[in-house]
Amino acid sequence: MAIYHAKDDGRGTFRFFREQMTERVKRRLGLQIGLREALARNELVLHFQPIVELERGKLLGAEALVRWNHRERGLVPPAEFIPVAEDIGLIAPLGEWMLNEACAQAAKWATAGGRKPFVAVNLSARQFQEGSLVSVVQRALARFGLAASQLELEITESILMQQTERTLQVLNEFEALGVKLAIDDFGTGYSSLGYLKRFPVSTLKIDRSFLRDVSRDEDDRAIVAAVMAMARSLALTVTAEGVENTEQVAFLRVHGCDQVQGYLYSRPVPAAEFERLLQKPVLSGLSVVGEQAA
Repeated sequence: MAIYHAKDDGRGTFRFFREQMTERVKRRLGLQIGLREALARNELVLHFQPIVELERGKLLGAEALVRWNHRERGLVPPAEFIPVAEDIGLIAPLGEWMLNEACAQAAKWATAGGRKPFVAVNLSARQFQEGSLVSVVQRALARFGLAASQLELEITESILMQQTERTLQVLNEFEALGVKLAIDDFGTGYSSLGYLKRFPVSTLKIDRSFLRDVSRDEDDRAIVAAVMAMARSLALTVTAEGVENTEQVAFLRVHGCDQVQGYLYSRPVPAAEFERLLQKPVLSGLSVVGEQAA
């Protein structure tokens, strides 16, 4: 165990064995076993965090975020079980489950209320490697009768940097379907800006780490302002994540941000609660309480 910890910390170092390592291994093993059963037992659920048009406060759509409702522990944070899913090869079936659940829910909202919010679903690098991602998305859209324009697929900059030509081909196929594409956590992946010209993305999502101190940190202010200026010149939509206070909103409005999501508007909520939010003509300053954002 000490060897594995030393390797995990970058090799070329050493770690002494401690009893806490045993507890961590037991905990992780328990997550691996439980996660394999979670899908079959319907323990996984989706919560939805509203994405709001900044200028008018209009609810445009939602990002789908997976939650594990563990029988004994309650809600397990995604940061704890998503890496486990990647390690044991479950991230692709988990991603397909998320896609189908999100499409089903978006189709239900469109049928029930007349409004047609889009739903954003995160894709993992492993899903791109599986080779059948486009057909998985096509089947989900057809199965639930969801318009392709109501689905937004979020990818990270690191995905763009892997198997570039293959990734470009897949993204072009998504664009041909009419599915929207967004780069999530923009600014954290150190990708070439040339990718923005090559890849058919329509939205940049500014990572919450740049927004956290934007009201008092000059460097963060400069980065966010530069991203939004660049996006405008490329005719890209900008979504700011992690918006929690009115000072951030004021800064984003001055610099022409298009969309926002964060606790100032709503925490991630179950599908039924999101449906109630759809009945509101405007979202602004909702209660900043509840679970941590993913």
